[in-house]
Amino acid sequence: MVDVSIVVPLYNEEDNVVLLHQAISDALVDFAPSYEVVLVDDGSRDATFARAADLVALDPHVRIVKFRGNYGQTAAMAAGIQDARGDIIVTMDGDLQNDPLDIPQMVAIIYQGYDIVVGWRKKRQDGGVRVFVSQVANRIMARLMGVAVRDSGCSLKAFRAILVKQLPMYGEMHRFIPALSRLAGAKLAQIEVRHHPRRFGVSKYGFSRIYKVMLDIVSIRILLSYVRRPMAWSRFLLVGTFMLGVTALLISVTGDGLALPTLAIAVLWLSLSLFLLGWTVVGQMLASLSNKVSGYAELGARLSVGLSKQGD
Repeated sequence: MVDVSIVVPLYNEEDNVVLLHQAISDALVDFAPSYEVVLVDDGSRDATFARAADLVALDPHVRIVKFRGNYGQTAAMAAGIQDARGDIIVTMDGDLQNDPLDIPQMVAIIYQGYDIVVGWRKKRQDGGVRVFVSQVANRIMARLMGVAVRDSGCSLKAFRAILVKQLPMYGEMHRFIPALSRLAGAKLAQIEVRHHPRRFGVSKYGFSRIYKVMLDIVSIRILLSYVRRPMAWSRFLLVGTFMLGVTALLISVTGDGLALPTLAIAVLWLSLSLFLLGWTVVGQMLASLSNKVSGYAELGARLSVGLSKQGD
């Protein structure tokens, strides 16, 4: 076992991976906790994996997870998180824009009793349009999800492993870990971190992800509402379809000429309302039984003592 795992997704970063390893090693030369670096090759088509493999031979701190294809940043991050052995997990990008010098401070804050530490790129070294879009997205996320995170898109974060390993991650979900953490009552801190211009290569995750992020925002919002009150969010649909069905049924009974088509419409609406009722009841049962949902309460209790011995 190690104390801290540093998870780094990589995709076509052959010019950066060796420099990144050196930067991490230099930043943690006086780092008291034991650590490992988990490099996740997200199906790179260049020499990223070969150069990462050379690092494994040179440094016992380094481990590699390799994908056969390119599955995206969130999938790579999730794989690295699940493979990590540390009690604390730090995530960061592999393009040298995040600075490993911020890692010791973030880990120290976790030891102070926080469950997640989110980096804030106050002086972000990206194009003006990219920064503007990111700021708008952060405000939308804060509005819809009720979590005022300054920079959800910053990959430099630190977590207790007991928290992050139990959160669902797909699509662009790595951005929403702070919101998901609310379900477990996680204690969150935000700190200003360094940010550097990209030196080599090009960004692999551009504006094409915006629509995916927006869809995930809606999904997370529904999840947060559903877990709190599984019956409430669907009752409007249930009542609406039922009333439409009853109305169509009454028209079919009392009307002339279009009785049969109207009756068919009534059956359709009433069938849909019965389906929604069954879906809601089953959802309520799953919310009570599933470890992924009901387990958040237990997880929240465990978070308060998860690192008590190390924090003393």
